[in-house]
Amino acid sequence: MFSYLRKRFTSHITERSRRRARLVSKDGRCNIEFGNVEEQSRFVFLIDIWTTILDLRWRYKMTIFISAFLGSWFLFGLLWYVVAYIHKDLPEFNPSINHTPCVENINGLTSAFLFSLETQVTIGYGFRCVTEQCVTAIFLLIFQSILGVIINSFMCGAILAKISRSKKRAKTITFSKNAVISKRGGKLCLLIRVANLRKSLLIGSHIYGKLLKTTITPEGETIILDQVNIEFVVDAGNENLFFISPLTIYHVIDKNSPFFRMAAETILQQDFELVVFLDGTVEATSATCQVRTSYIPEEVLWGYRFAPIVSKTKEGKYRVDFQNFSKTVAVETPHCAFCLYNEKETKAKEKKGYDNPGFVMSEVSETSDTKM
Repeated sequence: MFSYLRKRFTSHITERSRRRARLVSKDGRCNIEFGNVEEQSRFVFLIDIWTTILDLRWRYKMTIFISAFLGSWFLFGLLWYVVAYIHKDLPEFNPSINHTPCVENINGLTSAFLFSLETQVTIGYGFRCVTEQCVTAIFLLIFQSILGVIINSFMCGAILAKISRSKKRAKTITFSKNAVISKRGGKLCLLIRVANLRKSLLIGSHIYGKLLKTTITPEGETIILDQVNIEFVVDAGNENLFFISPLTIYHVIDKNSPFFRMAAETILQQDFELVVFLDGTVEATSATCQVRTSYIPEEVLWGYRFAPIVSKTKEGKYRVDFQNFSKTVAVETPHCAFCLYNEKETKAKEKKGYDNPGFVMSEVSETSDTKM
């Protein structure tokens, strides 16, 4: 009893660890880690600072956004305080009545910070202002105004670009939870269902796949994550899809397919990951986006097809029932592609005649003479 429970527990842990070992998650995120990157290569991220800021998560982006403004306000506040201190404009120096300060009404560090904020965001309350007394203050005002415009443009542009990224549009494209293998048009096919949850179209959509597996070359080299192209098509072609309703894409398992040697009994023993990509242009923004998902052997159901999802109402409208989006129905399916093609070849040969090379036809001469 104990050995049986241990065996079940071990198989359960093995199955869980295998399910987690995937390069692309179901929602399209890549599970990969870069190690031992040279220190000089890390500066490349700082050189391409725009892309680095766009790829940051919102919590880090907002931290940089707030820190950039508060830091610049406080830094220039210190500079304005230094200018007032050097010019002896502060009340602690007891300036005379005829004394003209560089900046009116700066009485300390707090008022210098407020003047810095008012200058950079161009509020201009009119209470504090720069006089013509100090050339240094005039140059500092110009420099802060220019730098403030640059910071404001960069940070606001980065936030706007992240909000309008087509990555969010990809969230409204969904794939079926499982892929199925069954006959379609007399051929054994691997089928996947994909749907667009918005009424706006993806222009120029293109669907393709990559099969990731570990292969060993004839030279003995082990290649991890070896990529094999998987062509997916729909009945209308895989280019410029009319993606207004859910589509069932399929891959024909022929002799050139990597699934040709697999069978219903052995597919769960295989070690592969099928990554499916959908590229298209967002109709509203004309920005390109890519949606991706993946399927491991446990998520490929052999001998099933998808349940119907599109119907027509009495009012003449087309209705999509997403309750059946990932629902599958068991159907009669050959247990391997090799058997299906052998069956077809056998039936085709039965309809044809065969010549017997050992058969020799002899001619018989007929005589017209008869004896009575």
